[in-house]
Amino acid sequence: MRGRLAALLLLLLGGLGAFTLLREQPETVISASLLAEEGPLDSTGFARATDPNGLTFPDAFGPHPDYQTEWWYYTGNVQTAEGRPFGYQLTIFRRSLVPGSPHRPSDFATTSLYMAHFTVTDGEGGAFYEHERFQRAGGGAAGAQPEPYQVWLDDWAVEEIEPGLYWMHATGDEVAIDFTLRSLKAPALHGTNGLSQKSRQVGNASYYYSQTRLETSGTVTVRGQPHEVSGLSWKDHEYGTSSLAENALGWDWFSLQLSDGRELMYFQIRTVGGGIEPASSGSLILEDGTVRPLSQSEVGVEVLGTWTSPDSQGRYPAQWKLTVPSEGIELTIRPLIPNQELNVSVTYWEGAVLAEGTAGGQPISAQGYIELTGYAGARVPSL
Repeated sequence: MRGRLAALLLLLLGGLGAFTLLREQPETVISASLLAEEGPLDSTGFARATDPNGLTFPDAFGPHPDYQTEWWYYTGNVQTAEGRPFGYQLTIFRRSLVPGSPHRPSDFATTSLYMAHFTVTDGEGGAFYEHERFQRAGGGAAGAQPEPYQVWLDDWAVEEIEPGLYWMHATGDEVAIDFTLRSLKAPALHGTNGLSQKSRQVGNASYYYSQTRLETSGTVTVRGQPHEVSGLSWKDHEYGTSSLAENALGWDWFSLQLSDGRELMYFQIRTVGGGIEPASSGSLILEDGTVRPLSQSEVGVEVLGTWTSPDSQGRYPAQWKLTVPSEGIELTIRPLIPNQELNVSVTYWEGAVLAEGTAGGQPISAQGYIELTGYAGARVPSL
């Protein structure tokens, strides 16, 4: 999980998501026999994340179809020269339908489905814009490649234009983004050398790395009005064939870029009865890119306030106190705007946040993103 299992979030194109695709895009020919009638696809035959030395670059940037689920997750906070704030999310998910790489003679045949979410948060306008797309990998309509790096679904894409420099673009109803992103740090490997455990069971894990400080500039267009902006983005890439423990209810995922040049990622899986899954964990990325793993016991999360969605009636945390006592970090976090809930194939909250506090007794600020699942109705699904 990108500290999260975000594509668990979607049953990713298994179950509900896949049938939504079949229903809404009948021109997309998919054998219904490949899809579970309820819940996730069968994971039999797919590779599992078990080797703590399984990540190698540049191959890790590309797709991994031997694993059932994968996602490339971009979030960011940008501002105009006058300080008008915007947040954005562009995520592309991949779901394998069958294990291995069976020969398919047609260029339009596919063994993977793709889904993407694109959102823009207008902090000054108090508005949140959400979009969702589905596509098949056949015929080049969606896909990914490691070198030169590219991931795309139709015209929503991130493309490497020179080493460490990327072009991102996406357009939806009323909003669009056109950015260049420059990586300021090497990929940060989470967990044990990139093997991120999700429960105690062997194989219930993913390969997970982040590019935590992407210098971002370009244009956000809202309702026909372009805004030149700059700021920081964060990329998560995660893949595996995994599941949550049976008692899991949902998860909270935090990504924060601190004003002292460090970054903090933490995810916690909430369980029945109000507990936290012991495998929950995080990373503190130092200025020089060194990654310090954080166990669940090293991070404190206290909810200071809540917000109730007028659409789903889900009751979400809306202000947090996050502490890492061993690092002297204490932050109070708040959303850029309260309503950043996506009501798409599944309902979840993913939004831009700001934070203030102290680190080592000195004042500090931060910006980032938080994802919250399992608060609006049904328990979070497993893969």
